[in-house]
Amino acid sequence: MQVAFAIPSSGILRHSKWDALFIALAVAHGTLLLAIPSVALISIGLWWNANTISHNFVHRPFFRARALNTVFSWYLSLLLGFPQTLWRERHLAHHAGASGGMSCGVPWWRRFQPLLAIELGSVLALWSALLIIVPAFAISKYLPGYLLGLALCYLHGHYEHARGTVSYYGRLYNVLFFNDGYHVEHHDRPGEDWRRLPKRVVSGASSSRWPALFRWVESLNLCLLERLVLRSSFLQRFVLKKHERAVRKLLPALPAVRKVGIVGGGLFPRTALILKRLLPDARLILIDMSVENLQTARAFLEVEVEFVNDCFNSASRYDLDLLVIPLAFVGDREAIYRHPPAPVVLVHDWLWHRRGASVIVSRVLFKRLNLVKR
Repeated sequence: MQVAFAIPSSGILRHSKWDALFIALAVAHGTLLLAIPSVALISIGLWWNANTISHNFVHRPFFRARALNTVFSWYLSLLLGFPQTLWRERHLAHHAGASGGMSCGVPWWRRFQPLLAIELGSVLALWSALLIIVPAFAISKYLPGYLLGLALCYLHGHYEHARGTVSYYGRLYNVLFFNDGYHVEHHDRPGEDWRRLPKRVVSGASSSRWPALFRWVESLNLCLLERLVLRSSFLQRFVLKKHERAVRKLLPALPAVRKVGIVGGGLFPRTALILKRLLPDARLILIDMSVENLQTARAFLEVEVEFVNDCFNSASRYDLDLLVIPLAFVGDREAIYRHPPAPVVLVHDWLWHRRGASVIVSRVLFKRLNLVKR
């Protein structure tokens, strides 16, 4: 492994021989665009390249020679349709915690560089040539593909940080995107080689079950559904019935329960309502980071329940006999499976993620309930 990660002592590459793979893929990307241009290839290629090749090049320029890095930056600018020098300034400012394109307190337009002028001029020249020589292609394929690619990049970047910096540890995605999913780890060590990121996992880091581009599903399927349930007595009865049936099936596996922690118990507190019926002598504690959600939950609970305004994570420790984790949990769910924070943990998960003793809550809701023990 030491040889694999060693910095080349000679040659044109600055950091690693693996950077030759990024260079080859960038050339392949350009070749495909020339050979079989399409809206899908333009948009997906822009999104994928920006978050893999271009992103790694921003943090760790591939070549020893400044002239070669300049040429490659110019090539990526033409390939992706936006100046890489500007992208680099803005992205490094993002890592520095700056806003509005500020880098070291100076707006990008006051840090204007000759290379930026060359890249911007080249991109404008490319667009002009396409409009003049192949106007039908430019309007029907290139422009829609380019705009769609920018939209994909926006969604990707937005949901990487919508609830703070969030990682995604799915294996296939991180193979195809060169460990881009290790985003908390990347922010912790921006200059780290992409191959080392899996060994730099931050304890207690926020993570998602979805890659950044599809993370909107969490808000659409969960938050929207929760708010719809609040407005419909029919939906309230439906979710209570489905969840209570699932919990009843797992009851025989539970030891004596005196104290229960319910994470994310705000909005419609189905779990608290169910457990108060099934475990009437247990003390219930609702743990939610939203004061507003806890206030909403109070209206549904006539029984004595303790409300705790806190952000629960996999490293949190409460003196509990039973802990319930919601599907909408933002954090390291795998860490909860590996090291349960309570003697018994009920984890709401997607239908296709079965762990420990498990029952299906509802196929309509794509949901199951997993029981794990220490």
